[in-house]
Amino acid sequence: MAHRFSSSIRPGRLACRARSAAAALACAVTVLACGGGGSGTAGGSAGEPAAPAGPLATVQERQCHDAGWQREVLSVAGLQRLVLWKAPPDGRWRQGAVIVMHGGGGSHTNFCVANVPLIEPQVRFTAQALAAGFAVFLLDSSDRVSDQAGRLCGKVWDDEVQTRASLDLPFIDQVLGSLIPGKRPPGGRPEVFATGLSSGAFMTVRAASRFGDRLTAFAPVSGGDPYGWARDCTPLAGDRSNVFGVARDLETGRTISEPGACRSPDMAHEKAWDTSPGGAKPAFRQFHHEGDAILDVSCVEKVATQLTARGYPQTPAWRMAGAQRDTAWHYWLDEYNTPLLAFFASFIR
Repeated sequence: MAHRFSSSIRPGRLACRARSAAAALACAVTVLACGGGGSGTAGGSAGEPAAPAGPLATVQERQCHDAGWQREVLSVAGLQRLVLWKAPPDGRWRQGAVIVMHGGGGSHTNFCVANVPLIEPQVRFTAQALAAGFAVFLLDSSDRVSDQAGRLCGKVWDDEVQTRASLDLPFIDQVLGSLIPGKRPPGGRPEVFATGLSSGAFMTVRAASRFGDRLTAFAPVSGGDPYGWARDCTPLAGDRSNVFGVARDLETGRTISEPGACRSPDMAHEKAWDTSPGGAKPAFRQFHHEGDAILDVSCVEKVATQLTARGYPQTPAWRMAGAQRDTAWHYWLDEYNTPLLAFFASFIR
């Protein structure tokens, strides 16, 4: 299903412009650092609540705290992992809970504070979710992910299948198995949904395949196949300050930003997929723009093919159309918010 583009945030109105995927990502990390991905810390002032245990809160986390978000620090696999969460206004969790995973180079705070226009749609999404009765849990990636050669990749999700254990699956396991059940109020709906942007969308698919017995449905935004790509995190000229190297499709060997990068007659190099207890397979719906110049549309189509071939129920993708190929169309758009939440709400009986 294709939808014509009408967003108020268009390429010419972004906070910065770029002519290539690499340059766009370098630009974006500067923007995201202002809106929630930065590492600046803020000390408490007189009369202000003490900072939670764990890493010192960033300026953006403090802004989210002032907006009513609560900070949780989980110790998982030797790392301190961060979550910001908020209950709906009536506290009842009438629509269950949504876990959200940010894009590469960003932060969980990108969904609770927007200091620049680029991430305003993400903050509007969580505000709309809360108003609709969903509790929202914002997960933060680590900066310890490495490629197959052991090179650090920066602040991204650890979705790629490697010989070592994933850093993020145990984190998500703890969020789903302990944190959310512990915060759910009496009578709150048990359904849990997952969504994520870009790197967070790849991780959303990986999590849905591993924890399908605990996820009701999932909605990747501008995401591809975590079982069909590989990172090479060799630092390159033009890299962002906190994301390194390139990602390539396993079948074609092409970088995932290239037109047709993930289009192949066979999937001989697809890695073995995780399975959920009992073989559970939650439903999914994709959200993306066909003009995305950072993750080619062929890569979005590839993961849909892989999911449906394995029996995951699909609602037709919400695909934006009507614009030239541009790096701007990789980011979260306001047009996604209402249909994405309606998709999740359709599972509340």
